Amino acid sequence: MKQVQEVSKKIIKNVERVIVGKRQSIVFSLVSWFSQGHFLLEDVPGVAKTILARALAASVGCEFKRIQCTPDLLPSDVTGASIFNQKTAEFEFRPGPLFSNIALADEINRTTPRTQAALLEAMAESCITVDGKTHQLDAPFLVIATQNPVDHEGTFPLPEAQLDRFMMKFSLGYPTMEDELNILQRLQLEHPIDKLQAVVTKEQIVQCQNAVRGVLVDPKVQRYILQIVHLTRHHKHLQLGGSPRASIALFRTCQSMAAIRGRSFVTPDDVKMVAAPVLNHRMILKPESRLRKVTTEQVVAQVVGEIPVPVID
Repeated sequence: MKQVQEVSKKIIKNVERVIVGKRQSIVFSLVSWFSQGHFLLEDVPGVAKTILARALAASVGCEFKRIQCTPDLLPSDVTGASIFNQKTAEFEFRPGPLFSNIALADEINRTTPRTQAALLEAMAESCITVDGKTHQLDAPFLVIATQNPVDHEGTFPLPEAQLDRFMMKFSLGYPTMEDELNILQRLQLEHPIDKLQAVVTKEQIVQCQNAVRGVLVDPKVQRYILQIVHLTRHHKHLQLGGSPRASIALFRTCQSMAAIRGRSFVTPDDVKMVAAPVLNHRMILKPESRLRKVTTEQVVAQVVGEIPVPVID
């Protein structure tokens, strides 16, 4: 776990040269990546969602591709396509931007459901099938998607099935006045991301992904995780609660959070830390609850508060 903590510290320190005052969001990004999951950034324009993705990629020596989602974007623009070569009289496969280590789907809700679905196989299986042939994606593979919750005109909301594929969903939020003043001073002459250098290798990321699987989760903590998820399935405000995939995601992210903190075992505090970004987007509120302005964040906080915290020997 010492290696995981050291790699995390290097990445966090490097990213914070660009992203000011958002350490929790950076940690959540690493938790999702070390858990071999993908994450969704949902926030208003201009709060550095894209810059966070670029800074993560720049901090790790790996290939980064950006997909600017638009209504006319086709699935083949994302996965790649076979193109006829007149010289050889054969079809050649031209890989799309998903053939990278980090793929940024910027404003994912701007593109059609058909193109959104092109990401599903890559996110779930780390492979892409084109023209009946399956292509394996290189590890580590991470999809970072962003979306703007304010502007709904000309957008295609992500269906619940695809939202469930994202291990975590969180927001950056506005910076404080002091942090924003710091941002202005850093940007006076040039953007700090232009000088950002890699501090770890992609091989080290793969090693961290393998290492976190060995973090101990006590049976009492495992039951605590399941109690949280099961309570969401019967909550009075929810039409749909967490699925078994939510339980697995909560289990994996707890392991990564503990490893980033330098521990080889999970505590209930780790569960509480990641419960909201793991569960919020996997639940559907009842119509009457939405009218009462109830949010999934409030539901998760209530559920976590109701369940007794286990005492680990």
